[in-house]
Amino acid sequence: MRRTPDRIRPTLVAVAAALALLVACTTDAADRRGGRDGLRPGSVDLADPYVPGAGNGGYDVSHYRLAVRYDPAADRLTGRAKVVATAVHGLSRFTLDLAGLDVAAVTMGGTRAEHRRDGDELVVTPRHELPQGRQFAVEVDYSGVPTAKADGQLGTGGFLHTADGAIALGQPWSAATWFPVNDHPSDKATYDIEVTVPDGLAALSNGVPGERTSADGWTTWRWAEPALMASYLTTLVIGDYRVQTGTHAGKPMVTAVPAHLPATGPEAASLARTGEIADFLASRFGPYPFDAYGGVVVTDARVGYALETQSRPVYGPGFFRSGRPNLAVVAHELAHQWFGNSVTLTRWSDIWLNEGFASYAEWLWEEHDGGRSAQRTFELEYAATDWSRRVVDPGRSGLFGTTVYKRGALTVHALRRTVGDDAFFRILRTWTAERRGGNATTEDLVALAERVSGKPLRQLFDAWLVGRSAPALP
Repeated sequence: MRRTPDRIRPTLVAVAAALALLVACTTDAADRRGGRDGLRPGSVDLADPYVPGAGNGGYDVSHYRLAVRYDPAADRLTGRAKVVATAVHGLSRFTLDLAGLDVAAVTMGGTRAEHRRDGDELVVTPRHELPQGRQFAVEVDYSGVPTAKADGQLGTGGFLHTADGAIALGQPWSAATWFPVNDHPSDKATYDIEVTVPDGLAALSNGVPGERTSADGWTTWRWAEPALMASYLTTLVIGDYRVQTGTHAGKPMVTAVPAHLPATGPEAASLARTGEIADFLASRFGPYPFDAYGGVVVTDARVGYALETQSRPVYGPGFFRSGRPNLAVVAHELAHQWFGNSVTLTRWSDIWLNEGFASYAEWLWEEHDGGRSAQRTFELEYAATDWSRRVVDPGRSGLFGTTVYKRGALTVHALRRTVGDDAFFRILRTWTAERRGGNATTEDLVALAERVSGKPLRQLFDAWLVGRSAPALP
């Protein structure tokens, strides 16, 4: 994610060491004891202090199949979600995150399951309890007027009704505003997404485009993401868009800009460089990790950022106010396809693993494109940095602060200076290969960097990530 430049505001929050997600499945004392068969409710919170209330324990989702219909005139969404998961311990009941929508029915194995709402949680009690290791599927029929929520940092996120459609977008969460979900990046899954909208409107989402069909004044757009994806990386963009569909490197390339924007404007010109920039980043980071490319520009002023929604980033209007193409933001969001999307943080306190590497990719692209060298950018940023602000565990209000981005990128370049270019790029390519499709922490990166380089690096990372004074230049 990258915020529109004139909206970035640094924040300073000192927070104790991050809570481990090992407490994710705790409930009350009686539930922890369980019965003789080990059954207990899944937890209703994954205990991540950066997103209190988000995520659920007791199961691991493998796939979402979503079929939604949206009528912009009435601002009404109807949907059916099929969630396929496996019980990680014996489950007497479990919960899904779902904000603001009405649930008509919940079924499991073709039979009704008891359900109730508890705020933004959908609580499901299956007719037959689920033993550890049992795969199950739950189908939820739901409808209503989707709501957006203010997260206090990026403005309003989630499902946004627009003049000609809607945008579902946001970080660190947004998915629960339009489908039932385990809304935490530690539980990634694959997706099939089917969106039905009035004829003449586009309905853009993640992954590979499928067959498009029309009937009775409605068009159904189909998308499939066969690679594991964190829920906050899902998106839905509905409206009057000029959609360009082609291929790049043998994979689908889908880009879209609002139809009222000029075909030769800076938005379209920026998206047109997507394949070129992705190829350059692949030469540094390893093979592109997904089965499709693309990007979408939106013009709703509430979207004051760009977001790395998987395989198809969404760019807010603020990045093109200059009237010139903005390749830096494209490089940033495409870099996230490796750092953040394919290799996903386990807990939000490690967000620098996303933003530090994506910011550094901007430096690499600028140098490659004939601009300032990465070394010179490093020197300038080093001189301008407030070293009292930490990168790891920056606090909830510092999650998207400048420090996470800039000091994170400084750390990446300091690692490069310390181990040398050959070892540095081997570290990056090994990281993206070995961790592809999974989750990771800062500790995982330090261990891998030491293994690949053969050098002790703990003090380096500590100094550049959490030290309170300017580190010595390597």
